[in-house]
Amino acid sequence: MKSSPLPYTDTKPKGAADFYFAINATFRFIHTRLGREGWIAYLKHLAQNYFHPVNQAWKKEGLKAVATYWKAFFDAEPDGDVEIQSSADEVVIAVRRCPTIAHLKQSGRKIVPFYCEHCALLGEARAAEAGLTMNVSGGDGSCQHIYRRAGELPPQDFTQIKEVSAC
Repeated sequence: MKSSPLPYTDTKPKGAADFYFAINATFRFIHTRLGREGWIAYLKHLAQNYFHPVNQAWKKEGLKAVATYWKAFFDAEPDGDVEIQSSADEVVIAVRRCPTIAHLKQSGRKIVPFYCEHCALLGEARAAEAGLTMNVSGGDGSCQHIYRRAGELPPQDFTQIKEVSAC
């Protein structure tokens, strides 16, 4: 079987969009029960444990592995519109249409307003594990992620991430 940069194995070429319902509900449940700090702790635990093999590949192979991972990730996501640009110094992921936000809105789901912050929180923790820095700007279905070497980006400014608007 061909090796994948993703931390899971799957035989279908695209994921099932209905999984986004579970993610949104999980975020709501954790945030309601444990508060923002509990939700952040959950995401950091996920970043450091579930994504450990990917983080190690990023640490070993650098920004090239970051670009390879995100290309594979978005290739497996249904209905996204994403462009990934990479150079020796950075990886820029331009999400013009987030598959998650688009599907949740099209389905009339009430999306937790802070949903888009998870990309920054997970990304920041994962990047740190690999000796990188990461920032997100935008939100509400369209954003930009930037990865560079550690210390080359300012700390994440969460005011740069829009809350998700109602359907």
